Amino acid sequence: MSVARAILRSSHPEPAVAVTAVAALLSFGLGRPWPGVIAAAAAVLASQLSIGWVNDALDAPRDAAVGRTDKPVAAGVVSRRSILSLGVAAGLLVLPLGLLSGVTPGLVALVALVSALLYDWPLKATPVSVLPYAVSFGCLPAFVVLGAGLHPPVWLLLAGALLGAGAHFVNTLPDLDDDIRTGVRGLPHLLGRRGSLAAAAVLLLLATGALAFGPPGPPPLLFWPTLGVALTALSFGVYAMRRDPTSRVPFLSVIAVALIDVVFLLVSGLNLE
Repeated sequence: MSVARAILRSSHPEPAVAVTAVAALLSFGLGRPWPGVIAAAAAVLASQLSIGWVNDALDAPRDAAVGRTDKPVAAGVVSRRSILSLGVAAGLLVLPLGLLSGVTPGLVALVALVSALLYDWPLKATPVSVLPYAVSFGCLPAFVVLGAGLHPPVWLLLAGALLGAGAHFVNTLPDLDDDIRTGVRGLPHLLGRRGSLAAAAVLLLLATGALAFGPPGPPPLLFWPTLGVALTALSFGVYAMRRDPTSRVPFLSVIAVALIDVVFLLVSGLNLE
């Protein structure tokens, strides 16, 4: 693996791209001009890169202890100091990039970053490990909506928090056994594999429901096919997990549900009341 590829791999590119795409789509749907869409996406991407790089740098000793050769830092392809430096540099860009959308959105972006970094250390190994995911993902729509000059409704913030909480349970599952061997005891580890799968499914479906039933009036007819597609994606993820407990397909299914929900929100009309 080349150093450039190792750096990219250590950034956790799949969720970074997905979360950035969600921010860009929401910004576009709210009518922000292209410079505003790009500014919002840049702030979110910098935050995601920082979180991923810091996570890999902090986890390197544990990853090496369990033989995670798929982790570039643990495998020695790139140094821990280099990845941590990149994470810090990306993190320092979040506030100035966030301020391009306004003072309040910039501060919200900073809160989301700090919350996520607190997951990297020390909350990952505690029973409240889900809290940073809920806070940071709840901040995402707040940042985007505030950047468009609007007030984010509670139901939208709730949907983001529920999606984040569900993503936490699914993201942890492939590494559950390795985490336990190295002393990590977060909420998913306490619930176990089946309990975490059940919690993730309920949270993700509740997030989809919040987007449909949160705005005033009856849910759009498009909600029902959207729910069907989301259930299909989640079922595929559960099937993959049963065949291979270390599969990353379930986490990709969560990303798919998040993008499905955003498209549903945009197509059905953004009624931010």
